[in-house]
Order: sequence, then structure tokens, then C-alpha cells
Amino acid sequence: MTREEAWNLLTEYNQEEFHLEHAQIVENVMRYFARELGYAQEEEFWGIVGLLHDLDFEQFPQEHCTKSQEIMAERKIDPAIIRAAASHGYGITVDIKPEHEMEKILFATDELTGLIGAVVRMRPSHSVQDLEVKSVKKKFKTPKFAAGCSREVIQQGADMLGWTLDELMERTIQALRTFQE
Repeated sequence: MTREEAWNLLTEYNQEEFHLEHAQIVENVMRYFARELGYAQEEEFWGIVGLLHDLDFEQFPQEHCTKSQEIMAERKIDPAIIRAAASHGYGITVDIKPEHEMEKILFATDELTGLIGAVVRMRPSHSVQDLEVKSVKKKFKTPKFAAGCSREVIQQGADMLGWTLDELMERTIQALRTFQE
């Protein structure tokens, strides 16, 4: 599957700007981590998984990570993409445990990018470039702030990777800095 094919599939099921932007953010974070963690030869694959991870969320929120598997299987998409994309719903909507480092990165950063995005929108600079971990940690500890971003999932993702929460936050901020203002 090419990036263009993945984008066409995504936009077939998603029209809301928020969802399309989130998909592209996760795609770029996944690409960054592929390069950083020694999987540069798999960067396209990691990016496509990031782009398609919420394929079904806009139209089928009650069947999230389940309906996307059906949609992709009907299109004869690589089962590795289907599994990896669905694994970010582990323990929430599906029982597909993230096993590969790529799946763990997706699981850990999906919710975190949303939290970081909310923190950035509240900053005077509206920029990730001057964002520090302590600002994200402060909001992380405030359950009502960006309440839709599961702190439990973020922490579980850090644990899966064997990283501290601070390390996950710092590395994700670094990823975001490579393509966001």
C-alpha cells in the first residue's frame, strides 16, 4: 500500500479536519520513531499504520478498531497493517496486544499527541518548539484537562516500551518538533 492509497482510504471514511490532522500527526510521529529506533527501512510502513490507525473512528466510533479491520480486510490490505493499526485499541476496544516496537509506539503516542496538542493550544506561543516536559506533566496530572486523552493508556504505553513517562513525553515532543511549529 502506498501513502497515497492510504490517504485515499482515510479520506473515504473521514472528512472532519480534526480527524485528518490527527491522522497526519500520528503518521509523522510514527515516521520519526521508525528513523530514530533503527527501522528507517520500514518508515513508510510505520507511517501508513499511523495514518490509518483511526480509519473507522469518525463513522463507527462504537466499533473503533474492529470496523477498520473489516474495511481493510475487504480491501485486501496487508494483514500486518491491519493488526498494527488495530493494536492501539488494546484493552479498550480490541484484545490485540501491541507486540512489535512499532505497535507499542503507536499505542503510547496516539493519546499523548492529543494531550500535547491540547497543551500547545493553551500556550501563548501556540508552538511545540518551546514546549517542555514539565508543562505536559502538569496538564497530565489534571484529569479534567483534555479529559478524552487517557492518562492510563499513555502510562501503559510508556511501560510497554520500558520508558519513563518523562522519556516518552520528551521523545514525542522531539518528534512533533520535526514537523510542527
